[in-house]
Amino acid sequence: MEPSRESSCASFDSADARPLPSCQGIRVARRTLLLVRLLASIGLVVAVAAFYYSLLSVNPTTTALTFVVVVLLVAGAWGVVEATAASVVAALCLNVFFLPPIGTLTIADPQNWVALIAFLMTAVVASQLSGRARRRNVEALARQRDLERLYALSRGLLLSPWRPSIQAAIVHHIAEAFDFQTVAIYDHQSDRVSWAGPGDLPALEQKLREVARQAVSLNEGAMQIVAIRLGGAPIGSLAIPQSDLSDTVVQSIANLAAIGLERARGHEVAARAEAAQQSGELRATMLDALAHEFKTPLTSMKVAAADLRANVPGDRNRELAAIIDEDLDRLQSLVTDTVQMVRVDSGDFTLRPNDHDLSEIVASTLRQFEARLDGHTVVTHVSDPVAIHADRELLSLALRQLLDNAVKYSPPTSAIEISATGGETIAISVRDSGPPIPESERVRLFERFYRGSDARQVPGTGMGLAIVRQIAEAHGGTVSVSSSPGEGTTFTMSLPRKGARS
Repeated sequence: MEPSRESSCASFDSADARPLPSCQGIRVARRTLLLVRLLASIGLVVAVAAFYYSLLSVNPTTTALTFVVVVLLVAGAWGVVEATAASVVAALCLNVFFLPPIGTLTIADPQNWVALIAFLMTAVVASQLSGRARRRNVEALARQRDLERLYALSRGLLLSPWRPSIQAAIVHHIAEAFDFQTVAIYDHQSDRVSWAGPGDLPALEQKLREVARQAVSLNEGAMQIVAIRLGGAPIGSLAIPQSDLSDTVVQSIANLAAIGLERARGHEVAARAEAAQQSGELRATMLDALAHEFKTPLTSMKVAAADLRANVPGDRNRELAAIIDEDLDRLQSLVTDTVQMVRVDSGDFTLRPNDHDLSEIVASTLRQFEARLDGHTVVTHVSDPVAIHADRELLSLALRQLLDNAVKYSPPTSAIEISATGGETIAISVRDSGPPIPESERVRLFERFYRGSDARQVPGTGMGLAIVRQIAEAHGGTVSVSSSPGEGTTFTMSLPRKGARS
Protein backbone atom coordinates (compact mmCIF):
# COMPACT_ATOMS: atom_id res chain seq x y z
CA MET A 1 0.00 0.00 0.00
CA GLU A 2 1.43 3.35 -1.03
CA PRO A 3 0.86 5.91 1.71
CA SER A 4 -0.78 9.16 0.64
CA ARG A 5 0.69 12.53 1.48
CA GLU A 6 -1.95 13.10 4.15
CA SER A 7 -1.53 9.64 5.71
CA SER A 8 2.22 10.09 5.87
CA CYS A 9 2.25 13.53 7.48
CA ALA A 10 3.60 12.53 10.92
CA SER A 11 7.29 12.25 11.61
CA PHE A 12 9.47 11.43 14.63
CA ASP A 13 11.17 13.89 16.87
CA SER A 14 14.83 12.97 17.25
CA ALA A 15 14.82 13.81 20.97
CA ASP A 16 11.98 11.77 22.44
CA ALA A 17 10.65 9.62 19.57
CA ARG A 18 7.12 11.14 19.82
CA PRO A 19 5.16 12.16 16.73
CA LEU A 20 5.61 15.82 15.94
CA PRO A 21 2.83 17.82 14.18
CA SER A 22 -0.49 16.01 13.91
CA CYS A 23 -1.93 15.09 10.53
CA GLN A 24 -4.86 17.46 11.14
CA GLY A 25 -2.52 20.41 11.57
CA ILE A 26 -0.61 19.57 8.41
CA ARG A 27 -3.86 19.23 6.44
CA VAL A 28 -4.89 22.71 7.60
CA ALA A 29 -1.51 24.09 6.54
CA ARG A 30 -1.81 22.51 3.10
CA ARG A 31 -5.32 23.85 2.59
CA THR A 32 -4.16 27.31 3.62
CA LEU A 33 -1.32 27.13 1.11
CA LEU A 34 -3.74 26.07 -1.64
CA LEU A 35 -6.05 28.98 -0.81
CA VAL A 36 -3.14 31.42 -0.97
CA ARG A 37 -2.13 30.06 -4.39
CA LEU A 38 -5.70 30.33 -5.68
CA LEU A 39 -5.96 33.95 -4.55
CA ALA A 40 -2.53 34.69 -6.07
CA SER A 41 -3.55 33.13 -9.40
CA ILE A 42 -6.78 35.08 -9.51
CA GLY A 43 -4.97 38.27 -8.46
CA LEU A 44 -2.44 37.82 -11.29
CA VAL A 45 -5.23 37.49 -13.87
CA VAL A 46 -7.03 40.51 -12.44
CA ALA A 47 -3.80 42.54 -12.52
CA VAL A 48 -3.26 41.72 -16.22
CA ALA A 49 -6.89 42.59 -16.97
CA ALA A 50 -6.59 45.92 -15.10
CA PHE A 51 -3.38 46.77 -16.93
CA TYR A 52 -4.79 46.13 -20.40
CA TYR A 53 -8.10 47.81 -19.52
CA SER A 54 -6.24 50.95 -18.52
CA LEU A 55 -4.56 51.13 -21.93
CA LEU A 56 -7.98 51.44 -23.68
CA SER A 57 -6.50 50.52 -27.07
CA VAL A 58 -5.69 46.80 -26.53
CA ASN A 59 -7.81 44.44 -28.62
CA PRO A 60 -9.45 41.32 -27.12
CA THR A 61 -7.18 38.92 -29.03
CA THR A 62 -4.02 40.31 -27.41
CA THR A 63 -5.66 40.16 -24.02
CA ALA A 64 -6.83 36.56 -24.55
CA LEU A 65 -3.34 35.42 -25.59
CA THR A 66 -1.83 37.12 -22.54
CA PHE A 67 -4.35 35.36 -20.30
CA VAL A 68 -3.37 32.01 -21.85
CA VAL A 69 0.30 32.72 -21.09
CA VAL A 70 -0.62 33.58 -17.49
CA VAL A 71 -2.64 30.38 -17.14
CA LEU A 72 0.29 28.30 -18.46
CA LEU A 73 2.67 29.99 -16.05
CA VAL A 74 0.33 29.28 -13.12
CA ALA A 75 -0.08 25.62 -14.20
CA GLY A 76 3.67 25.15 -14.49
CA ALA A 77 4.43 26.81 -11.18
CA TRP A 78 1.63 25.56 -8.94
CA GLY A 79 -0.69 23.04 -10.52
CA VAL A 80 -3.95 22.25 -12.28
CA VAL A 81 -6.37 23.52 -9.62
CA GLU A 82 -4.83 26.99 -9.53
CA ALA A 83 -4.60 27.13 -13.35
CA THR A 84 -8.23 26.09 -13.79
CA ALA A 85 -9.37 28.81 -11.40
CA ALA A 86 -7.21 31.33 -13.30
CA SER A 87 -8.79 30.17 -16.59
CA VAL A 88 -12.34 30.74 -15.35
CA VAL A 89 -11.50 34.19 -13.92
CA ALA A 90 -9.67 35.11 -17.14
CA ALA A 91 -12.74 34.17 -19.20
CA LEU A 92 -14.95 36.33 -16.98
CA CYS A 93 -12.55 39.30 -17.21
CA LEU A 94 -12.35 38.93 -21.00
CA ASN A 95 -16.13 38.94 -21.25
CA VAL A 96 -16.77 41.85 -18.88
CA PHE A 97 -13.93 44.20 -19.79
CA PHE A 98 -12.95 43.44 -23.39
CA LEU A 99 -15.96 42.06 -25.30
CA PRO A 100 -18.85 44.45 -26.12
CA PRO A 101 -21.05 45.45 -24.49
CA ILE A 102 -18.29 46.39 -21.99
CA GLY A 103 -19.11 46.12 -18.30
CA THR A 104 -21.68 43.34 -18.64
CA LEU A 105 -21.67 39.57 -18.76
CA THR A 106 -23.63 39.59 -22.01
CA ILE A 107 -22.08 39.42 -25.46
CA ALA A 108 -23.70 41.16 -28.39
CA ASP A 109 -21.86 39.50 -31.27
CA PRO A 110 -22.39 35.71 -31.56
CA GLN A 111 -18.83 35.39 -32.92
CA ASN A 112 -17.55 36.69 -29.59
CA TRP A 113 -19.39 33.86 -27.86
CA VAL A 114 -17.46 31.42 -30.01
CA ALA A 115 -14.21 33.26 -29.27
CA LEU A 116 -14.90 33.26 -25.51
CA ILE A 117 -15.75 29.55 -25.44
CA ALA A 118 -12.68 28.77 -27.54
CA PHE A 119 -10.54 30.83 -25.18
CA LEU A 120 -11.94 29.11 -22.10
CA MET A 121 -11.43 25.63 -23.60
CA THR A 122 -7.92 26.53 -24.75
CA ALA A 123 -7.00 27.89 -21.35
CA VAL A 124 -8.41 24.91 -19.47
CA VAL A 125 -6.85 22.31 -21.81
CA ALA A 126 -3.54 24.16 -21.78
CA SER A 127 -3.60 24.29 -17.99
CA GLN A 128 -4.37 20.57 -17.81
CA LEU A 129 -1.55 19.68 -20.20
CA SER A 130 0.89 21.97 -18.45
CA GLY A 131 -0.11 20.61 -15.05
CA ARG A 132 0.25 17.06 -16.27
CA ALA A 133 3.69 17.82 -17.64
CA ARG A 134 4.60 19.40 -14.32
CA ARG A 135 3.38 16.34 -12.40
CA ARG A 136 5.37 14.05 -14.66
CA ASN A 137 8.44 16.18 -14.18
CA VAL A 138 7.97 16.12 -10.41
CA GLU A 139 7.47 12.34 -10.49
CA ALA A 140 10.54 11.91 -12.68
CA LEU A 141 12.59 13.99 -10.28
CA ALA A 142 11.22 12.00 -7.36
CA ARG A 143 12.09 8.71 -9.10
CA GLN A 144 15.56 10.01 -9.87
CA ARG A 145 15.99 11.08 -6.25
CA ASP A 146 14.78 7.66 -5.06
CA LEU A 147 17.15 5.86 -7.45
CA GLU A 148 20.04 7.99 -6.24
CA ARG A 149 19.16 7.19 -2.65
CA LEU A 150 18.82 3.47 -3.40
CA TYR A 151 22.17 3.55 -5.19
CA ALA A 152 23.79 5.29 -2.23
CA LEU A 153 22.21 2.73 0.10
CA SER A 154 23.34 -0.26 -1.98
CA ARG A 155 26.85 1.17 -2.26
CA GLY A 156 26.99 1.73 1.49
CA LEU A 157 25.76 -1.79 2.26
CA LEU A 158 27.91 -3.64 -0.26
CA LEU A 159 31.15 -1.69 0.09
CA SER A 160 31.22 -1.02 3.81
CA PRO A 161 33.68 -3.23 5.70
CA TRP A 162 32.14 -6.15 7.53
CA ARG A 163 31.93 -5.98 11.28
CA PRO A 164 29.96 -7.91 13.91
CA SER A 165 27.46 -5.01 14.32
CA ILE A 166 26.38 -5.22 10.67
CA GLN A 167 22.69 -4.80 11.61
CA ALA A 168 23.43 -1.44 13.22
CA ALA A 169 25.37 -0.46 10.10
CA ILE A 170 22.41 -1.38 7.86
CA VAL A 171 19.91 0.79 9.75
CA HIS A 172 22.33 3.72 9.86
CA HIS A 173 22.92 3.46 6.11
CA ILE A 174 19.14 3.47 5.48
CA ALA A 175 18.58 6.43 7.80
CA GLU A 176 21.41 8.38 6.18
CA ALA A 177 20.36 7.63 2.58
CA PHE A 178 16.69 8.60 3.06
CA ASP A 179 16.99 11.20 5.84
CA PHE A 180 14.90 9.12 8.23
CA GLN A 181 14.88 10.09 11.88
CA THR A 182 14.23 6.53 13.07
CA VAL A 183 14.89 3.15 11.45
CA ALA A 184 14.67 -0.31 13.02
CA ILE A 185 15.58 -3.73 11.65
CA TYR A 186 14.78 -7.12 13.11
CA ASP A 187 16.84 -10.19 12.24
CA HIS A 188 14.86 -13.37 12.80
CA GLN A 189 17.96 -15.60 12.97
CA SER A 190 19.57 -13.70 15.84
CA ASP A 191 16.23 -12.49 17.27
CA ARG A 192 17.74 -9.02 17.67
CA VAL A 193 16.39 -5.53 16.89
CA SER A 194 18.81 -2.78 15.88
CA TRP A 195 17.93 0.93 15.84
CA ALA A 196 19.13 4.09 14.14
CA GLY A 197 17.96 7.19 15.98
CA PRO A 198 15.58 6.97 18.94
CA GLY A 199 14.84 3.40 19.82
CA ASP A 200 13.90 1.15 22.71
CA LEU A 201 10.19 0.96 21.85
CA PRO A 202 8.99 -2.42 23.17
CA ALA A 203 5.61 -2.20 21.41
CA LEU A 204 7.25 -1.55 18.06
CA GLU A 205 9.76 -4.35 18.63
CA GLN A 206 6.87 -6.75 19.16
CA LYS A 207 5.28 -5.58 15.90
CA LEU A 208 8.58 -6.13 14.10
CA ARG A 209 8.62 -9.73 15.29
CA GLU A 210 4.99 -10.25 14.24
CA VAL A 211 5.63 -8.88 10.75
CA ALA A 212 8.69 -11.13 10.35
CA ARG A 213 6.71 -14.14 11.50
CA GLN A 214 3.59 -13.47 9.40
CA ALA A 215 5.38 -11.94 6.34
CA VAL A 216 2.91 -9.02 6.10
CA SER A 217 3.17 -5.22 6.09
CA LEU A 218 1.43 -2.85 8.47
CA ASN A 219 1.39 0.74 9.70
CA GLU A 220 2.09 1.35 13.38
CA GLY A 221 1.52 4.98 14.31
CA ALA A 222 3.97 7.09 12.34
CA MET A 223 5.99 4.04 11.28
CA GLN A 224 5.44 1.53 8.51
CA ILE A 225 6.76 -2.01 8.93
CA VAL A 226 7.55 -4.35 6.03
CA ALA A 227 8.81 -7.91 5.95
CA ILE A 228 12.34 -8.62 4.74
CA ARG A 229 12.33 -11.63 2.44
CA LEU A 230 15.11 -13.69 0.92
CA GLY A 231 14.17 -16.30 -1.65
CA GLY A 232 10.50 -15.76 -0.78
CA ALA A 233 10.98 -16.66 2.89
CA PRO A 234 10.83 -13.95 5.59
CA ILE A 235 14.15 -13.47 7.39
CA GLY A 236 13.28 -10.32 9.34
CA SER A 237 11.43 -7.00 9.19
CA LEU A 238 12.15 -3.30 8.68
CA ALA A 239 10.47 -0.26 10.26
CA ILE A 240 10.81 3.19 8.67
CA PRO A 241 8.85 6.43 9.13
CA GLN A 242 5.70 6.95 7.06
CA SER A 243 6.70 8.77 3.87
CA ASP A 244 5.63 9.44 0.30
CA LEU A 245 7.92 6.69 -0.99
CA SER A 246 6.23 4.24 -3.33
CA ASP A 247 5.73 0.59 -2.49
CA THR A 248 8.41 -0.29 -5.01
CA VAL A 249 11.00 1.91 -3.30
CA VAL A 250 10.08 0.63 0.17
CA GLN A 251 10.35 -2.96 -1.05
CA SER A 252 13.68 -2.15 -2.69
CA ILE A 253 14.95 -0.87 0.66
CA ALA A 254 13.80 -4.12 2.28
CA ASN A 255 15.50 -6.16 -0.47
CA LEU A 256 18.78 -4.29 0.04
CA ALA A 257 18.46 -4.89 3.78
CA ALA A 258 18.00 -8.60 3.01
CA ILE A 259 21.17 -8.57 0.91
CA GLY A 260 23.01 -6.81 3.74
CA LEU A 261 21.84 -9.39 6.29
CA GLU A 262 22.76 -12.28 3.99
CA ARG A 263 26.17 -10.72 3.34
CA ALA A 264 26.68 -10.47 7.09
CA ARG A 265 25.75 -14.13 7.51
CA GLY A 266 28.14 -15.10 4.73
CA HIS A 267 30.93 -13.24 6.50
CA GLU A 268 30.02 -14.92 9.78
CA VAL A 269 30.10 -18.37 8.16
CA ALA A 270 33.44 -17.55 6.53
CA ALA A 271 34.80 -16.25 9.84
CA ARG A 272 33.66 -19.41 11.63
CA ALA A 273 35.17 -21.57 8.89
CA GLU A 274 38.46 -19.68 9.11
CA ALA A 275 38.44 -19.98 12.89
CA ALA A 276 37.70 -23.70 12.58
CA GLN A 277 40.50 -24.09 10.06
CA GLN A 278 42.92 -22.22 12.28
CA SER A 279 41.79 -24.33 15.20
CA GLY A 280 42.34 -27.48 13.17
CA GLU A 281 45.77 -26.31 12.09
CA LEU A 282 46.60 -25.51 15.71
CA ARG A 283 45.44 -28.98 16.77
CA ALA A 284 47.54 -30.55 14.03
CA THR A 285 50.62 -28.55 15.06
CA MET A 286 50.16 -29.44 18.72
CA LEU A 287 49.63 -33.09 17.90
CA ASP A 288 52.74 -33.08 15.72
CA ALA A 289 54.68 -31.86 18.71
CA LEU A 290 52.98 -34.37 21.01
CA ALA A 291 53.55 -37.18 18.52
CA HIS A 292 57.23 -36.35 18.45
CA GLU A 293 57.31 -36.34 22.25
CA PHE A 294 55.47 -39.68 22.34
CA LYS A 295 57.55 -41.38 19.67
CA THR A 296 60.89 -40.67 21.32
CA PRO A 297 60.14 -42.67 24.52
CA LEU A 298 58.11 -45.21 22.52
CA THR A 299 61.15 -45.92 20.38
CA SER A 300 63.31 -46.38 23.46
CA MET A 301 60.68 -48.63 25.04
CA LYS A 302 60.41 -50.61 21.82
CA VAL A 303 64.15 -51.23 21.75
CA ALA A 304 64.11 -52.20 25.43
CA ALA A 305 61.18 -54.61 24.91
CA ALA A 306 62.92 -56.26 21.95
CA ASP A 307 66.08 -56.65 24.03
CA LEU A 308 64.09 -58.21 26.86
CA ARG A 309 62.44 -60.69 24.50
CA ALA A 310 65.84 -61.74 23.22
CA ASN A 311 67.77 -61.91 26.47
CA VAL A 312 65.49 -62.26 29.49
CA PRO A 313 65.40 -65.83 30.86
CA GLY A 314 62.13 -67.69 31.38
CA ASP A 315 59.14 -68.23 29.10
CA ARG A 316 56.84 -66.14 31.32
CA ASN A 317 59.13 -63.12 31.12
CA ARG A 318 59.53 -63.44 27.38
CA GLU A 319 55.73 -63.64 27.02
CA LEU A 320 55.31 -60.45 29.03
CA ALA A 321 58.01 -58.73 26.96
CA ALA A 322 56.17 -59.79 23.80
CA ILE A 323 52.92 -58.28 25.12
CA ILE A 324 54.74 -55.03 25.89
CA ASP A 325 56.29 -55.04 22.42
CA GLU A 326 52.91 -55.60 20.70
CA ASP A 327 51.15 -52.94 22.74
CA LEU A 328 53.93 -50.48 21.98
CA ASP A 329 53.37 -51.17 18.27
CA ARG A 330 49.67 -50.57 18.81
CA LEU A 331 50.28 -47.34 20.73
CA GLN A 332 52.68 -46.09 18.06
CA SER A 333 50.10 -46.86 15.37
CA LEU A 334 47.39 -45.03 17.31
CA VAL A 335 49.58 -41.95 17.68
CA THR A 336 50.37 -41.91 13.96
CA ASP A 337 46.70 -42.38 12.99
CA THR A 338 45.57 -39.64 15.38
CA VAL A 339 47.95 -37.10 13.90
CA GLN A 340 46.93 -38.07 10.36
CA MET A 341 43.24 -37.84 11.23
CA VAL A 342 43.59 -34.35 12.69
CA ARG A 343 45.52 -33.23 9.59
CA VAL A 344 42.80 -34.57 7.30
CA ASP A 345 40.08 -33.01 9.46
CA SER A 346 41.76 -29.58 9.32
CA GLY A 347 42.36 -29.87 5.57
CA ASP A 348 46.11 -29.61 6.12
CA PHE A 349 47.09 -32.47 3.83
CA THR A 350 48.25 -32.97 0.27
CA LEU A 351 46.97 -35.81 -1.88
CA ARG A 352 49.81 -37.80 -3.45
CA PRO A 353 48.14 -40.33 -5.76
CA ASN A 354 50.06 -43.07 -7.52
CA ASP A 355 49.35 -46.42 -9.15
CA HIS A 356 48.98 -49.24 -6.62
CA ASP A 357 47.70 -52.78 -6.31
CA LEU A 358 44.68 -52.60 -4.02
CA SER A 359 45.16 -56.14 -2.72
CA GLU A 360 48.65 -55.22 -1.53
CA ILE A 361 47.30 -52.09 0.25
CA VAL A 362 44.65 -54.22 1.99
CA ALA A 363 47.23 -56.82 3.07
CA SER A 364 49.61 -54.15 4.36
CA THR A 365 46.81 -52.41 6.27
CA LEU A 366 45.77 -55.67 7.90
CA ARG A 367 49.33 -56.30 9.03
CA GLN A 368 49.43 -52.84 10.64
CA PHE A 369 46.01 -53.37 12.23
CA GLU A 370 46.53 -56.95 13.38
CA ALA A 371 47.34 -55.96 16.97
CA ARG A 372 44.04 -54.07 17.24
CA LEU A 373 41.70 -56.82 15.98
CA ASP A 374 40.89 -57.98 19.55
CA GLY A 375 40.19 -61.56 18.51
CA HIS A 376 38.22 -60.79 15.35
CA THR A 377 39.02 -62.67 12.17
CA VAL A 378 39.19 -60.85 8.87
CA VAL A 379 38.05 -62.43 5.62
CA THR A 380 39.22 -60.72 2.43
CA HIS A 381 37.72 -60.99 -1.04
CA VAL A 382 40.31 -59.25 -3.20
CA SER A 383 41.64 -62.20 -5.16
CA ASP A 384 42.47 -60.64 -8.50
CA PRO A 385 44.92 -57.74 -8.73
CA VAL A 386 42.95 -54.48 -8.68
CA ALA A 387 44.87 -51.44 -9.91
CA ILE A 388 43.97 -48.10 -8.36
CA HIS A 389 45.37 -44.58 -8.66
CA ALA A 390 45.24 -43.22 -5.11
CA ASP A 391 47.19 -41.93 -2.13
CA ARG A 392 48.37 -45.11 -0.43
CA GLU A 393 48.76 -43.65 3.07
CA LEU A 394 45.36 -41.94 3.11
CA LEU A 395 43.59 -44.95 1.62
CA SER A 396 45.20 -47.17 4.26
CA LEU A 397 44.12 -44.71 6.97
CA ALA A 398 40.51 -44.80 5.73
CA LEU A 399 40.55 -48.59 5.68
CA ARG A 400 41.94 -48.71 9.23
CA GLN A 401 39.13 -46.43 10.40
CA LEU A 402 36.52 -48.72 8.83
CA LEU A 403 38.18 -51.75 10.45
CA ASP A 404 38.34 -49.97 13.82
CA ASN A 405 34.63 -49.12 13.50
CA ALA A 406 33.82 -52.79 12.69
CA VAL A 407 35.83 -54.05 15.67
CA LYS A 408 34.07 -51.67 18.07
CA TYR A 409 30.50 -52.41 17.02
CA SER A 410 30.51 -56.13 16.17
CA PRO A 411 30.28 -59.07 18.61
CA PRO A 412 33.59 -60.37 20.06
CA THR A 413 35.47 -62.86 17.87
CA SER A 414 33.00 -62.33 15.01
CA ALA A 415 34.26 -62.21 11.43
CA ILE A 416 34.87 -58.98 9.52
CA GLU A 417 34.80 -59.07 5.72
CA ILE A 418 36.80 -56.87 3.36
CA SER A 419 35.94 -56.99 -0.33
CA ALA A 420 36.88 -55.00 -3.38
CA THR A 421 35.48 -54.99 -6.92
CA GLY A 422 37.18 -53.46 -9.93
CA GLY A 423 36.00 -51.52 -12.94
CA GLU A 424 35.94 -47.85 -13.77
CA THR A 425 34.73 -47.36 -10.19
CA ILE A 426 36.39 -49.41 -7.46
CA ALA A 427 34.21 -50.35 -4.46
CA ILE A 428 36.00 -51.17 -1.20
CA SER A 429 33.64 -52.60 1.43
CA VAL A 430 34.00 -53.52 5.09
CA ARG A 431 31.17 -55.60 6.56
CA ASP A 432 30.60 -56.49 10.19
CA SER A 433 27.90 -58.49 11.94
CA GLY A 434 26.99 -55.84 14.48
CA PRO A 435 23.46 -54.60 15.24
CA PRO A 436 21.67 -52.70 12.46
CA ILE A 437 21.92 -48.92 12.35
CA PRO A 438 18.53 -47.12 12.40
CA GLU A 439 17.73 -45.53 9.05
CA SER A 440 17.15 -42.16 10.73
CA GLU A 441 20.79 -42.13 11.90
CA ARG A 442 22.49 -43.30 8.70
CA VAL A 443 22.36 -39.89 7.00
CA ARG A 444 24.34 -38.35 9.88
CA LEU A 445 26.93 -41.09 10.43
CA PHE A 446 29.57 -39.26 8.39
CA GLU A 447 29.18 -35.95 10.21
CA ARG A 448 32.02 -34.84 12.46
CA PHE A 449 31.57 -35.86 16.11
CA TYR A 450 28.18 -37.52 15.48
CA ARG A 451 27.55 -40.71 17.38
CA GLY A 452 24.39 -42.81 17.16
CA SER A 453 22.15 -43.55 20.11
CA ASP A 454 23.46 -47.14 20.40
CA ALA A 455 27.11 -46.07 20.04
CA ARG A 456 27.48 -43.77 23.01
CA GLN A 457 28.57 -46.58 25.31
CA VAL A 458 31.45 -47.44 22.97
CA PRO A 459 34.68 -45.42 23.30
CA GLY A 460 35.26 -43.09 20.38
CA THR A 461 35.30 -39.48 19.18
CA GLY A 462 32.85 -39.61 16.28
CA MET A 463 35.55 -38.49 13.85
CA GLY A 464 36.54 -41.77 12.18
CA LEU A 465 33.75 -42.00 9.59
CA ALA A 466 33.98 -38.26 8.87
CA ILE A 467 37.67 -38.78 8.07
CA VAL A 468 36.77 -41.69 5.76
CA ARG A 469 34.32 -39.45 3.90
CA GLN A 470 36.90 -36.67 3.51
CA ILE A 471 39.49 -39.09 2.16
CA ALA A 472 36.97 -40.60 -0.29
CA GLU A 473 35.87 -37.16 -1.50
CA ALA A 474 39.49 -36.03 -1.86
CA HIS A 475 39.92 -38.94 -4.31
CA GLY A 476 36.77 -37.91 -6.19
CA GLY A 477 34.71 -40.71 -4.65
CA THR A 478 31.95 -41.29 -2.12
CA VAL A 479 31.23 -43.40 0.95
CA SER A 480 27.93 -45.07 1.82
CA VAL A 481 26.44 -47.43 4.39
CA SER A 482 23.88 -50.23 4.28
CA SER A 483 22.54 -51.98 7.35
CA SER A 484 19.79 -54.50 8.01
CA PRO A 485 18.93 -57.12 10.67
CA GLY A 486 20.71 -60.42 10.09
CA GLU A 487 22.99 -58.94 7.41
CA GLY A 488 25.09 -56.67 9.57
CA THR A 489 26.45 -53.30 8.46
CA THR A 490 28.53 -52.59 5.37
CA PHE A 491 30.51 -49.42 4.71
CA THR A 492 31.54 -48.92 1.07
CA MET A 493 34.03 -46.48 -0.42
CA SER A 494 33.47 -45.95 -4.15
CA LEU A 495 36.58 -44.51 -5.80
CA PRO A 496 37.44 -43.86 -9.45
CA ARG A 497 40.15 -46.11 -10.81
CA LYS A 498 41.91 -42.97 -12.05
CA GLY A 499 41.26 -39.26 -11.68
CA ALA A 500 41.95 -38.58 -8.03
CA ARG A 501 42.43 -34.87 -7.39
CA SER A 502 46.08 -34.14 -6.65
